[in-house]
Parts: sequence; C-alpha cells; structure tokens
Amino acid sequence: MKKALIIINISKDTSMSLAKQIGDFLKAKKIHFDFLSFDGFSDNPKFSCYDFVITLGGDGTVLFAARNSVEADIPVFPVNLGEFGFIASIQPEEWKTELENYLDGRCEIEERLMIKVCVQRDGKTVYSSFGLNDVVISAKGAATTVSLAVKYNNNPLCRLKADGAIVSTPTGSTAYSASAGGPIVGPNIDVLVLTPLNAFSLSSRPIILNPDGKLDISVEKCRTKELIVTIDGQEPFLMQLGDTVSVSKYEKSIKLISCTTEKFYNALRSKLNWSGVPHA
Repeated sequence: MKKALIIINISKDTSMSLAKQIGDFLKAKKIHFDFLSFDGFSDNPKFSCYDFVITLGGDGTVLFAARNSVEADIPVFPVNLGEFGFIASIQPEEWKTELENYLDGRCEIEERLMIKVCVQRDGKTVYSSFGLNDVVISAKGAATTVSLAVKYNNNPLCRLKADGAIVSTPTGSTAYSASAGGPIVGPNIDVLVLTPLNAFSLSSRPIILNPDGKLDISVEKCRTKELIVTIDGQEPFLMQLGDTVSVSKYEKSIKLISCTTEKFYNALRSKLNWSGVPHA
C-alpha cells in the first residue's frame, strides 16, 4: 500500500480528531495520504491515484466514496460516525485493529452491487452516474404525482401514477425503499428492487428483478413540470418530459472492507429493531 485518501465528513464532531489519529498511524506505516472534506453534497472527483479510501462519517459518506472508487476498483474502509451504520460498519473504537488486519491481508472484503444510471433525452445521454443505494425518480416538489412508464428489457412492465419510483440495490433496500414498503434484501444477493412511491393504484407493489436486465423509466405527460432523478440521495438531476432513466447493474462491484454479512444482520436487529417479537 502506497497512498490512501481519508474522507472527512465535516458535520461529524469527532471526524477531524480521528482523521489526525489515522493520519499518524499511516505515517508510521510509511503510507502517504491526503485529506478530503465532505459536507453531504460534492462534485465527483476521481480517486484513481489511491490504493484505498478511508471514510469518516456515516453511510452517506460511504455512498459518496463508492461512486468515485468503483471504476478504479479501489476498496473503501468505512468507519461509522453516523446514526445507522448499515454500510459503515467499522466502529470508531475498532478502526486501528481493523486497519491493521486490512494492511496485513487478514481482513474480509465484501463486494456489493452497484448500479449505473443514465438519463436519455432525444436519443442522447445527458447525465450518467453510479449508485450504491438507489436511484429515485420523483417530482421536484413534495406531494405531487408523476406519470412513469416502466420497461424491463424493452418489455412493458407497468405504468405508474405515483409520487415517484425507487430502484434500489440490496445495499439500498434498508434505506428509502424500505420506508416506502419495499423488501429488505440480504447484501450478498444480486437483485434490483423497483418500489413505487405512494402509488395511486393498490395493485402497484414492489417487485424484485434480475439485475442482468435493464430498467427503463420514462417520464410521461403529467401536471408536474419539474421532475428530478436523485442518486443515493446526494446527486439530483433535473429532468424533462420525455426523458428516460435507464438503470442497470454496473460491471464492477464496490469493495467494502470489513463489511460482513454478519455485521449487516446485527445492524438490522439493533438499528431497525427487526427482531420478530417486542423487546427481543
């Protein structure tokens, strides 16, 4: 290992002091490093010159790092300073042990599905990005329905009159999709989950799809003039009538250090109280 990037979520009180501790640790290991401040929204710099990335924040910081690391196959070491920690599963008190294990090649690395999102307009791609959690198509304003036509592998799947639609990965199934009534999916299962948002029809239900196919969601004529597509809750893009959002499995997976399936289910029980009985 020659060079690391430490991403500091500046909204977390302990992130700066912890970054200094980790920096001193890496310096003693003769590993060069840079700091990058993150405030929840940011441009997408490329991390291709680094061997690994350390995130100091919550799951949102990991999402930001994943989008910028996946193309270059750079692993992410996620230290949790947030509330939930479904993705950022390394606790602050264990960072040194886990980082020692990783540098010594004794740390488990889990690969998670990433999606590629493109917006097509008049036959041209006007926007593209990657997501670890989800992509959401909705009106720009609240409590406003939109009309969407959904195809899967060019076959008509449904037409939705709803507040919008979420396409999530297994990692993102515990996030916005879950709050909208979507299923929770184990992180080691590769699927896409399509979840309508407050659909006008009772027959509109979440559906699980093979990720090797492609979802195309087109904006149809509706009263709403301003629609947005949002990646991982962080990257909004303003859409127009007739635009099509294409969602597919990206050919590369993001590598998350020490984010085991066991830690995911522990977080499911402790963070979401998914226990089956009261006070379990």
